Amino acid sequence: MMFAIFFAFWRFMQIITLIPTMGMLAYFVNGYVQINALTPDYILVLFIVSVLALAWSIYTLFSYHRSSANATFVAIVDLLFVGAFIGAVYALRFIAGADCTSITQGDPYDVSFGPFGSASLTNWDASVDKTCAMLKASFAFGIMNCVFFFITSVLACLHGDRMSSSDRTTYYRETHTHRHGHRSSRSPHSRHSTHSSHRRVYV
Repeated sequence: MMFAIFFAFWRFMQIITLIPTMGMLAYFVNGYVQINALTPDYILVLFIVSVLALAWSIYTLFSYHRSSANATFVAIVDLLFVGAFIGAVYALRFIAGADCTSITQGDPYDVSFGPFGSASLTNWDASVDKTCAMLKASFAFGIMNCVFFFITSVLACLHGDRMSSSDRTTYYRETHTHRHGHRSSRSPHSRHSTHSSHRRVYV
């Protein structure tokens, strides 16, 4: 029960962060396609990984019962996505130090307060580079999904180990019970056969 709650929570976190990542990167891919140019690797790699990771997250979330039965396989795939996101984030690492926002000082102006005097104020203008901001947001979401997929991989691995140990215990109990029942069912017959053989010897 606890595995289901934690697993579903982190899957939701992955989906929530992967949808905007895929949308922002799709904007760049579409722009390069329209001008008939090759999409840079640092955009294309993260876009492909995000699309595949989003599909995998949705599939394992809505087919939870099948995912819990194949917990070890889910753990391995999630760990592969951790490596894929690390590679994609590394390709986009140059955006980490970029300054996407610039603030400029405008012309000063005076504000009159009547008999109370006046004040001199300065106007500030802030401009945000849309391309830089979107790439930086995608970079941040990529780092977050490295952590998210590692957490779900560990959860699935622990759940798989617990299920395998439980299956081994159940198999041992069933085998022990079957052998005990088989031995019990054979014991009266053995005693009867031995008794009958002794009777035939003495007769």
